[in-house]
Amino acid sequence: MISVKERYKFFIEYFSIHQPEAETELVYKTPYQLLVAVILSAQCTDKRVNMITPDFFKRFPDAKSLSKAKETEVFELIRTCSYPNNKTKHLIGMSSMLEHDFKGIVPDDVDELQKLPGVGRKTANVIAAVVYNKPTMAVDTHVFRVAARIGLTNKAKTPIETEKQLVRNIPVSKISIAHHWLILHGRYVCMARKPLCKQCGISSICKFYEKSTKS
Repeated sequence: MISVKERYKFFIEYFSIHQPEAETELVYKTPYQLLVAVILSAQCTDKRVNMITPDFFKRFPDAKSLSKAKETEVFELIRTCSYPNNKTKHLIGMSSMLEHDFKGIVPDDVDELQKLPGVGRKTANVIAAVVYNKPTMAVDTHVFRVAARIGLTNKAKTPIETEKQLVRNIPVSKISIAHHWLILHGRYVCMARKPLCKQCGISSICKFYEKSTKS
């Protein structure tokens, strides 16, 4: 019987060796650009977002230019992503608050970030971790699913429960990169419908794999 402590130890050691430089697949150059990209990525693939953002950033290179945008113009640029109407309002609102309340500087504090329109806890954690290298754990559908499957979390019913369990068990220095490990593992190996268990390097400590081989 593998303990939770042993699972975490194997998980961290494996990915530290095999994926030491894991990072977001969203393309960006500035904190503002990443913030826009993460807002657009809600229920949308990174691949689609990366197709949208080059033209978007040519037209709106910073928060100041976006804060003055018309909704019709923003919508036209992002219409191929999911929920373009809501995201149009969020992007303009976010940039306006960023300009007026934060002097155009993307804050590094998770609570401050969540004051921005369109920025929930997951998005705030992504920005804090990726831009400012803070030990925050953003939980999206991949992280939620994969952590539970492996057995890193136990009976976590919400993203915040998953976040708390992961942060409690992962060393502070590894928290921000572990977020990427879980996302990328869920995206390319531990897929929702057909996980590639036979190609997985951590199947030996995975609760899902253990159960599937016994059934």
